[in-house]
Amino acid sequence: MAEMMQFDLVSPERRLTSVQASEVQIPGAEGDFTAMALHAPVITTLRPGVLKVVTASGTEEYLVTGGFAEVGAAGTSVLAERAFAKADVTPELLEDLIKEANLQRDASNTDMAAKYADDLVAASTQISG
Repeated sequence: MAEMMQFDLVSPERRLTSVQASEVQIPGAEGDFTAMALHAPVITTLRPGVLKVVTASGTEEYLVTGGFAEVGAAGTSVLAERAFAKADVTPELLEDLIKEANLQRDASNTDMAAKYADDLVAASTQISG
C-alpha cells in the first residue's frame, strides 16, 4: 500500500475535504502534477481544472477555478478560489462559470483571462465526461 499523507481542500466558503490520501493530482498553472507523501516542498498557483484525490476508499474529484497548492513531505493543502465536488457540478453551474469567465475575458482583453476561460471550458468537459 502506498504511503499516505494529509490532504486538505478549502475554499473561502468552506472546507471541502480533509482526508488521508496516497496521491493528489493537481492542475498547476505551469502544468499538472501529482503530489505524494514525502514530496519535495513546493508552492504553486492553480489553473481551472479537475483535482483528483486518491484515498484508501477510492478517487474523489473536484472542480477548482484557481488558487494555490502547498505541497510538503507531510501533506498537501489546496486553497481554491472556488471548488466543487464532482457530484455538485451541474450543467447549469458549468454554464454559469464559463459565462462568468468569458465576461471577464471580454472585459480585460488579456491573454491570461482568455487562458482562464479556455482552461475552464476544458475542465468542464473533463469533469462532466
